Amino acid sequence: MKKSFFKALCFMLLVCFLLPVGSSGERAYGAKKNSSEASEGEEGSSSSSYSDEKLTNDSIKKKEEEVKNAETNREALQSGSEAARSEMNALSAAQEKIMEDIKELDRQSGETQDELDRIRLSISENEVRIEEAKRDVEDAKEDVDSQYSDMKKRIRFMYEAGDSAFAELLFSSSDFGQFLNRSEYIKRIQEYDEKKLKSFAEAKTKLEEALEKLKEEEASLKKKAEDEEAEKEKLDSLIDEKAVQVDNYESLIGDKEAMIREYESMIAAETAQIAALEAAIKAEKAALKEEQRRKYDGGKFTFPAPDYTRVSDDYGMRMHPTLGVEMMHNGIDLAAPNGSPVLAAYSGKVMAADYSPTMGNYIMIDHGDDLITIYMHCSSLGVSKGQEVSKGDRIASVGSTGRSTGPHLHFGVRQSGSYVSPWKYLK
Repeated sequence: MKKSFFKALCFMLLVCFLLPVGSSGERAYGAKKNSSEASEGEEGSSSSSYSDEKLTNDSIKKKEEEVKNAETNREALQSGSEAARSEMNALSAAQEKIMEDIKELDRQSGETQDELDRIRLSISENEVRIEEAKRDVEDAKEDVDSQYSDMKKRIRFMYEAGDSAFAELLFSSSDFGQFLNRSEYIKRIQEYDEKKLKSFAEAKTKLEEALEKLKEEEASLKKKAEDEEAEKEKLDSLIDEKAVQVDNYESLIGDKEAMIREYESMIAAETAQIAALEAAIKAEKAALKEEQRRKYDGGKFTFPAPDYTRVSDDYGMRMHPTLGVEMMHNGIDLAAPNGSPVLAAYSGKVMAADYSPTMGNYIMIDHGDDLITIYMHCSSLGVSKGQEVSKGDRIASVGSTGRSTGPHLHFGVRQSGSYVSPWKYLK
């Protein structure tokens, strides 16, 4: 009798131990039975509610933890975005300063060009004056030569005629007054010749001096023009250098803008993930009210991308292709061409068939016991939320929607609220 009692006691303990970790259907059945046995009593109703909550509480807590982690990631991304924006603003300010420098250099270059134009005009005018002065010098030289030639003729005449010609001229005078006048006339002719020659010679010398001065002025103007040209070349070279700096800053600013867009995209992705998780939490809490739950029978999944089994990116930690940081990859990427079929890995109920900026066109299928498969980046969807599908049914087509670098299928598996390796369920 003691042995029978001991066996009964062990059986009861075993039942009590196994009941909390049994199948969802068994728990639901137990809850329903307790509720029925208690009729409408408060104690029986409380027992049923506790049983359902315990069934999904761990999953909800995990999702809520994922929400917290996603919010932390979003805050970090927002901080990075703000830092990148601050750097971009600093680059823009530096670029603006250089553009102001270019504006000032351009103003100086313009003034230098104006001065150079004035000098060149002065050189042109001076060249005209030099040509005029050269002609004047030539004319003066001709005057001197002409006067000198006339003098030589008169001197030769007087020399050849001798004193008798002058004596005859003087002594043929009718009276003393005429004699004096003729004597004074001869003297004046001689003085005139000497004075005229001297005057022409002095004029020629002055004109030659003026010409030399004009030439010196021209040389000075040309030297000044060379200096102004050198200054302008220097200013233009500085402007070119500054322009290159502006282009470099423009490139850096473009990089920062691209980084900010990437941050904003990632922030939006985290926000979408938070919203999706919160929706999943809400849906899972709603599922607490269900009396029956789908049960996963432990079968192996079929390959979701038939005939295209090459894995382009496996499950686990990886270097993010765009941000360049190491992040967790929560599934496997199957290299398949655009439009190729996507199959339901296992029978179940479609939880979601929708679009998000990150996942693109995606499908989530509930296979029971908190086991969910996810199919992302589809080009088109062939099922809708609430629809029952069988293992191997075509549910979508491969694409590259959402955050994707090319056509492929991202296939993920969630168990009890957390991502797990899909390989433990695939054939």
